[in-house]
Formats: sequence, C-alpha cells, structure tokens
Amino acid sequence: MNYILFDGTVRNALLPFTFTKPVADIRIGIFTIREKWENYLRTTTTTITEDYLSDKYPMVEMEENILINASFLPNEVLVEMIGDLKENQAIFFGDDVIAFFTKENQEEVDLSAYEAIEYTDTVLRIENTWDIFSKNAEALQEDFNFITEDRVSEPISKTNQVINPSNIFIEEGAKVEFCMLNATKGPIYIGADSEIMEGAMIRGGFALCNNSVVKMGAKIYGATTVGPYSKIGGEVNNSVLFGYSNKGHEGYLGNAVLGEWCNIGADTNNSNLKNNYDAVRLWSYETEGFAKTGLQFCGLMMGDHSKCGINTMFNTGTVIGVSANIFGSGLPRNFVPSYSWGGASGFKSYLPNKAFETMRIVMSRRDIEFDEVEEAIMTHVFEETKKWRNY
Repeated sequence: MNYILFDGTVRNALLPFTFTKPVADIRIGIFTIREKWENYLRTTTTTITEDYLSDKYPMVEMEENILINASFLPNEVLVEMIGDLKENQAIFFGDDVIAFFTKENQEEVDLSAYEAIEYTDTVLRIENTWDIFSKNAEALQEDFNFITEDRVSEPISKTNQVINPSNIFIEEGAKVEFCMLNATKGPIYIGADSEIMEGAMIRGGFALCNNSVVKMGAKIYGATTVGPYSKIGGEVNNSVLFGYSNKGHEGYLGNAVLGEWCNIGADTNNSNLKNNYDAVRLWSYETEGFAKTGLQFCGLMMGDHSKCGINTMFNTGTVIGVSANIFGSGLPRNFVPSYSWGGASGFKSYLPNKAFETMRIVMSRRDIEFDEVEEAIMTHVFEETKKWRNY
C-alpha cells in the first residue's frame, strides 16, 4: 500500500514551523510525525504539502493510496483501522478526516461520497504551535514505549546517580558520566552517539536524539526533546528543539519550541509566565492577531534559521519567524516577522543574499548543502512574509 501524509487544515496554525516543512516533519516526542507513521506502518511515506515545498518533499501517487492527515499521531488502534480500510472508505474524528483509501487522482477526491467510519478512541493531535510542547510528555512516553520494546539498553555507568533506571534507555555510542538522571516522572531516552556531560541534572521525560550534546551542569526538566545534532545547556523546561539547533549556554528556555538551525546566544532568557498570571496569547498567522492559548505557561516559538545574540530577553508568548536575527538590550516585541534584523530598538529587513550566506556556512558545518531547492524555499518564505515587515 502507498501511504501519503497531507498537511490538512492545521498547516497555517502551525506557522512559522510549516513555512519550511510539511506538518509531517514536525518533531514531538522522540520522532517526527512522519517517523512515527513510518515506524507503525513499516514503510516509507510521501507528502502532499504546499507547492513551493514539493521539490524537497514530493508526493508519490500510485494506483491505490491511503492518505493520512499528518496532524494526527499514530497509535495501535488507529493504525489497525487504517490497515482495514477499503476503497472509498474514510476514517473521521468528529468532522475531521484522519485517513481515506482512494484510487482517484487527488484533485478528484470527494470525501462526502465516501463511506464514513467514525474513530472514537483517544488520539494525539497537533493543531497549534503550543501543542508541540504541551503535548510533548504524552508523545515522548508513547515513542519511548515503541522504541524500547523488546530491546535492552546500553549499561548506565556507575559514575551516574540514577533514580528509576528501568525507565532510562541508552543507545549504542552514547556517553553519560557523572550525571544525575531522575526518570520518576517520565522516561529518559539517550540517542546514539549523543553525550550528556558531567554535572548535568536531567529530570524526565527527556529525549536526547542522536549526535546531540547536553553541556556540563545543565538543568533539564521534562518534558523536553532535543532533536538530532543539537546542543543544550543552562536551564531548560518543557521545550522541543527540532534538530540542528543550539542553546549551548546559561540562560532559561521554558515552554518553548525551536525549529531547525536556530541558535540561542549565551545568557538569553525567555519568560513563560505573565506577571499577572493570566493566560498567554500568542501571535496567529491565520487571524493576524493574538490567539488565546488557554495556557498559563507559554514561552518562545522560533522558526527555522533564526538566531539571537547574547543576553537577549524574550517576553512571554513570543513568536519569531524564519531567518530572523535578534540582538541588543531590552525586550523585542512578541511577534518578530521572518527575515527581521534588529531588536527592541527597531528592525530592518534581513535581505536574502546576506541570510543565505549564513545558512550556507551553518549547514555546511553539518555536511548539509544549502542547495538550489533550499534557496528556492527560503526565497519564497521571504516573499510570502513581506506583508508582516513594515521596514
């Protein structure tokens, strides 16, 4: 069977992260949503997404296809139902389609003509940017159960102080010495060829993906995910780094999501609680206003390739677009459009030719090429986000 993941109706609610990737490639828990589906289905998937992303994330359509709404995370019940789908049948969760089986061309699909099957069990779904951190504990536990089933962890060095070692899993090549690991409140997963340096204090749930580093003396609270090829240090609480991003120094990051290729300067802090303890509002690209999150704790949302200088201070509920460069004293406003250069004293446009130079250097350090496909995507994002830059 050919499986295709599609963005669905939530794509715009997940900006700025979906400016540069499909919904399926958002990381939550240990894996990206795509990786979760491929693990359960035991096969590869392709994608229906925005046209300008399709060269990097193409769709492969065959005679028989099952299309899956990528905002839904898989579980055993749901995957079994999808496996039982017949032609012109669709699984619905309320008014939203989860998956459907079709032999038709995608432009010709009319779901109202399909036999509707109702899904009534529990399911994890990512509908807003803040869901990525607020639902991370549950997603991390499910991924931990999946990846560790019938497997034996690498031994935990006796130099570490450990609570609940049965809830800790270490992959081959990982290094963990002279650390405190407390897996009472959630699992701790330490990926292949990663390292937790001396003196780090980790409280699960926590996932350190492959080839990533926790710096010396770091204080990490669950539920936190550090994607592959990333560095993290200082104090971090309930945050998700997609991958290839660094917060390597002292400073606080809490209830936050960082995309790929981000860098947080030394002693940078984000607020995650308003002084009046009121619920946090967060910039919405859909309404071009501030949306109610219903959360008392909500910190920083930072899109791919954005960076900030040392001692940057972010207000509660700040949204940073793609390829922004923020520096200087004071608190920048709590919505910074993509390709912005500056800080509290003012911004100007970060022109693509300068931004692309940095992207090439940063990505080459990980042996990844900033090629014509990447440049086309980033150019499109620059043009699409002009309307939010008044400079």
